[in-house]
Amino acid sequence: MSDYGKKIRLHRILRAKNRKALIVAFDHAQYVGPIAGMEDPVAQVRRFAEAEVDGVLMTFGGLRYCAESFYTGNAPSLLLRLDWVNIWRTGPDEPQSCLVGRVEDALAQGADAVMTYLFVGTGNSEFEAKEIARNASVARECERLGMPHIMEPLARGKEVKNPNDPEWIRLHTRLASELGADLIKTDYTGDPESMRSVVEACPTPILALGGAKTSSDDEALEVVRDIAKSGAAGLVFGRNIFQAEDVVGFIRKAQAALASA
Repeated sequence: MSDYGKKIRLHRILRAKNRKALIVAFDHAQYVGPIAGMEDPVAQVRRFAEAEVDGVLMTFGGLRYCAESFYTGNAPSLLLRLDWVNIWRTGPDEPQSCLVGRVEDALAQGADAVMTYLFVGTGNSEFEAKEIARNASVARECERLGMPHIMEPLARGKEVKNPNDPEWIRLHTRLASELGADLIKTDYTGDPESMRSVVEACPTPILALGGAKTSSDDEALEVVRDIAKSGAAGLVFGRNIFQAEDVVGFIRKAQAALASA
């Protein structure tokens, strides 16, 4: 079986080998409701498309409002979140997760990739075994249908003192790679040197998370430059983009910072 479908779709996300990808995470409302910057999803996704980001992470329901932004010639790639977790609302003490759609559903909606969480460190072995099985099942389905699978491995819970610890991130990114991830979205360690050790220990390209909203655009842009120096394939920003005072302006600055690093 050929993997042309995966290669074509991945190219839409990682459009050039010598340029880092900038992805906007816009799936937060599925977990925590309409936080600041998400009240008008149509206008926001239109801004992301105007600024020509490389991709936008959406939910199935969210796509219904914003699909027109993906019709243009320079439209971002479409990444669809395939699962739900309770951790962002209730914390990791009693973790639960489930799928909210199938790979073929995402294919029917025009997605270029699907994304699922992979949590470790919760202290709940039954939950973590289900996480492994769930991600492996999605990965095998993605192989059959030619859909890239982006896994988002994160360390959260009773066993985790610091989720940005390079040891944790090296562990779970390699787990995701071995399960069959085509691209990985994960926490940034906090400095380029230790993040490079994560990138070098993982055969699968990594997109680093920009993390929580920073206190200023300048601080966020410094994170962009540091992630680019680490060797990551790109970065994923959420609040730092959709809660910016000037969304398009900040995206352009982030793109320039990526290009100059």
